[in-house]
Amino acid sequence: MTTTVAPSAGTTAIRPFTVQIPQADLDDLRARIAAVRLPSGEHVPDRSQGVQLATIKELARYWANDHDWRACEARLNALPQFMTEIDGVDIHFVHVRSPHANALPLIMTHGWPGSVLELLDTVGPLTDPPAHGGRGEDAFDLVLPSLPGYGFSGEPAEVGWDPGRVAQAWAELMRRLGYTRYVAQGGDVGALVTDVMGRQAPAGLAGIHVNLLATAPFIVGLLPADSEKERAALDQLTTFTTTGNGYFIEQLTRPQTIGYSLLDSPIGMAAWLLDHDTDSYEKISRAFLGGTPAGNLTPERIVDNITLYWLTGTGASAARSYWEIGRAVALAAGQAPPPVSIPVGFTTFPGEIFAVPRSWVEVVYPGLAYFNEADRGGHFAAWEEPELFSSEVRAAFRSLRR
Repeated sequence: MTTTVAPSAGTTAIRPFTVQIPQADLDDLRARIAAVRLPSGEHVPDRSQGVQLATIKELARYWANDHDWRACEARLNALPQFMTEIDGVDIHFVHVRSPHANALPLIMTHGWPGSVLELLDTVGPLTDPPAHGGRGEDAFDLVLPSLPGYGFSGEPAEVGWDPGRVAQAWAELMRRLGYTRYVAQGGDVGALVTDVMGRQAPAGLAGIHVNLLATAPFIVGLLPADSEKERAALDQLTTFTTTGNGYFIEQLTRPQTIGYSLLDSPIGMAAWLLDHDTDSYEKISRAFLGGTPAGNLTPERIVDNITLYWLTGTGASAARSYWEIGRAVALAAGQAPPPVSIPVGFTTFPGEIFAVPRSWVEVVYPGLAYFNEADRGGHFAAWEEPELFSSEVRAAFRSLRR
């Protein structure tokens, strides 16, 4: 992989960044796809044995023949991208300033198996709302960092880069950018990072919004299960933790082992990235097999993200972030986390791994300031429904504007 980064004037310098992937890397990728060895088909009509052969065959065909990485590269390079070293790790980020006065700075964090690419279609609606049916007074200056070990960010060389350390790095990033008052948003792993930011309460952080109750699997016994919505959410969570989270357990306990396959086989890596949750898998599979794509979960956008993982060689380092989460949870066992004293917004999307009711959110965030149940969208809400997602973010932070 080749990228262009301006020379550093010091470890805290913010350097312009440009993506430039050598053609040889793309040629090697296509050759590996062509040489893939596929297993026989599954013995069941659903995904209960894993990613289905028909889906992978069509993904491989599309990837080898129709996908245009250069279009994705141009899309990234059309946005202001930068690199800065924080705590010994190079952090890549997109930074788009709004054309509207008094825009509220927002740092937004992706998750796994996503990347900054899953957030790019929110850039316009968040930085320039009037161009997307919104109001100029709801605009944001937007900061989209790549998690350490993901995408173009550097890979940590030591143990300890858990969500808490990432949260501290994000606070330092916003400080370096000159933002003295800002808000934060996240989903998936990004929801954990954003949650911890709220608990660390760095100077200038005015509020947070998340779209996954990422701590729920660790506090099931504290969550009420009396109403129909609560029981449905508990059933969804139980199903996920008993039959649908194989990737989670492997990355939580043995990221190095799966990492060898993720770095050696593009099709093996693609299957691993697809095998996340039932709702998103079914939408992605439908997109490849001739169905109507769910929002922006199109073959092009899906393969853009998979290709980014391959070209940056971050399959193993991204998986390792789950091991860090597990280690942090184990170290904190028996200790009550600090409360979140700033306003919290939460949006639950119906296709999420578990669509949580307000009562669950209030257990984790007693001072909940904003809650809404969206009528569509799933785990990759910003990717799938960027306009709806952006309207939720604007609504969640509207009361915090000055």
